[in-house]
Amino acid sequence: MPKEYKSSNSIPQAATDSIALPNDVAGSGTLDRLVDSARDYAAAATAENTNKAYTADWKHFSRWCRQKGAEPLPPSSELIGLYITDLALPADASPALSAATIDRRLSGLAWNYTQRGFSLDRKNRHIATVLAGIRRKHARPPVQKEAILAEDILAMVAALPFDLRGLRDRAILLLGYAGGLRRSEIVSLDVNKDDTMASGGWIDILEDGALLWLNAKSGWRTVEIGRGSSEQTCPVHALEQWLHFAKIDFGPIFVRTSRDGKRAVDARLSDKHVARLIKQTVLAAGIRSDLPEKERLAMFSGHSLRAGLASSAEVDERYVQKHLGHASAEMTRRYQRRRDRFRVNLTKAAGL
Repeated sequence: MPKEYKSSNSIPQAATDSIALPNDVAGSGTLDRLVDSARDYAAAATAENTNKAYTADWKHFSRWCRQKGAEPLPPSSELIGLYITDLALPADASPALSAATIDRRLSGLAWNYTQRGFSLDRKNRHIATVLAGIRRKHARPPVQKEAILAEDILAMVAALPFDLRGLRDRAILLLGYAGGLRRSEIVSLDVNKDDTMASGGWIDILEDGALLWLNAKSGWRTVEIGRGSSEQTCPVHALEQWLHFAKIDFGPIFVRTSRDGKRAVDARLSDKHVARLIKQTVLAAGIRSDLPEKERLAMFSGHSLRAGLASSAEVDERYVQKHLGHASAEMTRRYQRRRDRFRVNLTKAAGL
C-alpha cells in the first residue's frame, strides 16, 4: 500500500501544513515568513464555517468506511455511491438526510480529496445516477426560516438595554437588517480596509449613510445603507454610537465586551453570536408569542434578517436583488415571504 494511504482512517495533515519550501531551497527569515503568509492565505481560501463543515464531512465518511471495512483513500466512486445511498435511507438512530444535505456532503468530500492530492469525479455514473435518483425521490422544497419584518425588528431593538453591549447588539440587528447581510458578513467587517487578515470587508460612513464593501461568496460587492427616518431606528446612527462609546477606530467592528458589559475587548465576535442574538431578542420582544417557545426559537435564524428586508422593502424587485447580491431574481423571490405573487397576471394578459 502506498505511503499516503496508511493514515486514511484518520484526518491527514492539514492542507496548509503541506505548504513549505522545496527541498532544494535553503530556508531564510524572508522565505519562512512567506511560507507563513502563504499558509494564512490558504487557510482563508474557504470560510471558517465551511472548513468546519468539510472537516465534519470527512470524519463522518471515514467513520462510515471503518464500519463497513473499507478505506476512504484512494477515492472510489462505487463506495461513495453506496455511502450517499446509506445517507438517504433512514436508520434506527437518525432520519434520512435531505437531497440538499447529501449534495453538500459530496462537496465536502470532493474538497477533502483535493486537499489530499486526489480528485473526485462527481459526474461518474456510480455517483451521479444515485444522486439524481435521490433528488427525484426525496427532494422537497427547502425549509424557510421566518422573516423578521419591520415591526418585528423595531420591537427587538427596543428590548435591548442601553449599556455598551446593548449598543453593539442594536447596531448588529439594525445593520444586518438594513443591509440584508448574512451573519458571517456582519461579524467579518473591519473599520478600515486591510485592518486585519480575517477581514471580510469594511465600512465607509458618509453624510447620507454608510457604504459597505463586502468580500461575498461571488466576489466583492458594495451595499449602500441610507440613514433612517429617526435616530432610534437608524442603522448608521446605531453603528456610530457603538464605535464611539466602544472607542473602536481600528480592526474588527463587532467585538466582545467585558463580563460587566462596560468595555470592548479585542476579540472579533463569532457569527454564532448573531444567531443567538436574534433568537434571544425574538423571545424578549414577544414575537409569535402564540406559539411555544421551542417552536419560536426554531422559526428564526440569521437568514431571518435577509428575508425580512426582502419581504418588507416596498421597492422594485431589481433593487432588492442588487442589495442582497443575488445573481437572479428567482433567488431574491425565495427570500420574499410576503409579496404580491399575482401582481403580473399573465392569464388576463393572454386574454382569458
